[in-house]
Amino acid sequence: MLTKINHIGIAVKSLDETIPFYRDQLGMTFMGIEEVAEQKVKVAMLQIGDSKIELLEPTADDSPVAKFLEKNGPGVHHVAYETEEIEAAITHLQAKGARMIDTVPRNGAHGARIAFVHPKSSNGVLTELCQPGH
Repeated sequence: MLTKINHIGIAVKSLDETIPFYRDQLGMTFMGIEEVAEQKVKVAMLQIGDSKIELLEPTADDSPVAKFLEKNGPGVHHVAYETEEIEAAITHLQAKGARMIDTVPRNGAHGARIAFVHPKSSNGVLTELCQPGH
């Protein structure tokens, strides 16, 4: 069902201020910035080996990431697990008793289809299911 960790999402106040640390100091490959209007966020993706870090900057005060930053400050926002069958993964998790934020996949960055598991079902960790766009 789940094949690997696709990325770790990190909430930041400013992509411009944060990208240099990951790109220049840690040596990650910068893969670009994309705005996801539906999520009210700009995302920067960086890669190191097979692993990715997704930096999330809110574009509106009422975005989920802005609310996260207000409550928690910058830091790890979510862990995203890759799946090739997101609908099946959602159905499986619900059948096992998980509470879903998204019972129907929505559009994410880079053409991916995503759905979030409620943190109350995953011991406080916001968990994302991610079916990459091909």
